[in-house]
Order: sequence, then structure tokens, then C-alpha cells
Amino acid sequence: MFVKVKTIFPLFLYLFLTLLLFNCKKNNKESHNILSEKRQNRIAPEGMIWVNTKTFIQGAKGGDEYAMSREKPAHQVTVDGFFMDMTEVTNKQFKAFVDTTKYVTVAERKIDWEGMKKQLPEGTPKPHDSILQPGSLIFNKNLNKVATMGNYSQWWIWKIGANWKHPEGPESSIEGKDNFPVVHIAYEDALAYCKWDNRRLPTESEWEAAAQGTGTDQIYTWGNSPDVLNQNANTWQGVFPIKNKSEDGFEFIAPVKSYPPNSIGLYDMMGNVWEITSDLFNVNYYKELDTLKTITNPKGAEKGYSPDNPNQQEHVIKGGSFLCHASYCASFRISAKMGISPDSGSDHTGFRTVATPSMIGN
Repeated sequence: MFVKVKTIFPLFLYLFLTLLLFNCKKNNKESHNILSEKRQNRIAPEGMIWVNTKTFIQGAKGGDEYAMSREKPAHQVTVDGFFMDMTEVTNKQFKAFVDTTKYVTVAERKIDWEGMKKQLPEGTPKPHDSILQPGSLIFNKNLNKVATMGNYSQWWIWKIGANWKHPEGPESSIEGKDNFPVVHIAYEDALAYCKWDNRRLPTESEWEAAAQGTGTDQIYTWGNSPDVLNQNANTWQGVFPIKNKSEDGFEFIAPVKSYPPNSIGLYDMMGNVWEITSDLFNVNYYKELDTLKTITNPKGAEKGYSPDNPNQQEHVIKGGSFLCHASYCASFRISAKMGISPDSGSDHTGFRTVATPSMIGN
């Protein structure tokens, strides 16, 4: 049984308080290939990789035993070429943005109860002011046992003072962690960084095209074998969420480039931290598509829908994280996806950016 990992601040806080209080034509195909070949010769911006124009299978792949309903049915997609960050955005990169713009992330801001309660079930009582303080979600590293795997709040802690500069709370810091992916990033924060750097977030289709590398129908970024997971991605080994054996070399988050890149040179497309995309998360989106034709440059669902969080418009996150395990979410697969509310962050959520040639005058 697979249960959704939630990173939604308002919903989690509500639950926390409850516990406390209660086929293309040949000519077209040839022209597409010519365009692709030309762009392959373009000079990529520093730290980015060119992802070639390609047609591939998006969604659940044949033989994927972990595929979930929201990943089905598989469908053929074509995306135009683009540049993508070689790694997830790092602490060093995000600090440069903050130092220049003086930007304050969502996790650092005073909480607006009047705005928050509109996203919560009607009648939710206002928590005490001592709880309504800036912070974010962190994984409970001291958990010894769980009552049921259906209650994800057992391994998440709302930590006042947790943010990108203090990933485990106010007593922690990112000193010496320049090359770690920045975390506790909300959708709004990612958009602000993109605007500053003249980039944008990838669509889900672009993200999957990039994760496929030179492939078109792979389950994982390295192919279809799960046997080499530990050599290729930072995930969880052992018993989730109690004991991580760290067989992949890291118990929790890892510096970028700690594992081999995929076939086109992109690092950490699987595991380490979830990556935010521009698409809205709708569990029924694939079921509403016309899968008899190739879809070109899809932008995702027009409206989001998550039965676990019906009051908000979540965005798709991809790639899984260091917390992913076969017994729980198994999201170390290309087709895997979950949703994150726009005002949410956690210690296992980050992002990477993309750019088109027109954006950089290339």
C-alpha cells in the first residue's frame, strides 16, 4: 500500500492541532530533427544541459510494479528542446539570489491566519499564537516506531524557525553546505528565483523528457533495472520511516552530484529532493487525455484536484527524495508524481530550472 507523502503546511497544521486539541508526418518529423540538431550545437548557459527535442512515453511504463493510478494511462508526448539545470538549485545559488534581492521566503514570513483559514476545512479553530509562527516541515529523525503507515503526521514535525537557511530548525545552518540542494522552498519562492535568473520551472512533460535522457520509455533514469537504485540515487534503505541503513552512502540529504548523471549529464533526477514543476496536480488528468494521438508541449491540467487536499491548487513535484522507499511511496521512478500546495515547503523539497533559447538569446 502506497500512501501520499504530504508536504502541505495548512493541512498538516490542521491535523497536528487536531491531535493536540481533538505518429507524426515524415516531413514534419524531418524538420523537427533538423531543428533539434541545430539547437544541440548551441552553447548551454553555465550549469545547464541541453535537452534535445524528443518524442517519448509519459506516464506509467509497462512492467512498472509501483505505478499508481494517477500515472496512468501512459501516452506519447513531444516536447521542444530546452536547457535544464544540471543539478537541483543549491544553497549557494539561492543565497546569491537572496543576497541580491533581499527576498524573504514563505517559510520565513509571518503567518496570516485570515488567509490560511480559507484553505482549511470550515470551522477549523485558530491555533494558539505560539504555534502560528514562521516555520516549515522537517522529517522526524528520532522516530522509533509507528502505529500505522497511514498516519504520515507521525514522521513529520512542524518546526518553528525551519527554513532554507536553517533546514532543521533555528539551531541548524547551511554553513559548509553550499553544494547541497536548497530546501524548504515553496512554489512562490521557486518562481521568484526563476524571475531573477531569467528562467522558469519545467513542465511535468519537460521534466520527464529530461529524466529519460537519451531514452524514450524507461522506468528509471538509468534504464529499467531496480537492482542498481542504490548506486544511482539517494533514497531510503531499511525500514521506513524508522531505520535507514544508508546503503547508498547517505542517511538523509546529499550534496548534488553525489551520484552518476543520467545519459545526457543531469544529476539527481531521482531521489535526494522532490522537484517542483509548473503543472497543476490533478489525479484524473491523464485519464482525460486523448491518448490516441501524440500530445505536443503539454502544460498540464487546467485545474488541480487532489482528494487529499481539495481546498488548494497543488503543483506537481517529481523525482522523489531521500525518504522514498519501495514499501512507502516508491517515487524514485520517472513517472511518479505527487502534489504540493503553493505555500508549502519541507526539508525534502527543492527545485531546478529550465530555459529556452529565446529566453537567453541563444
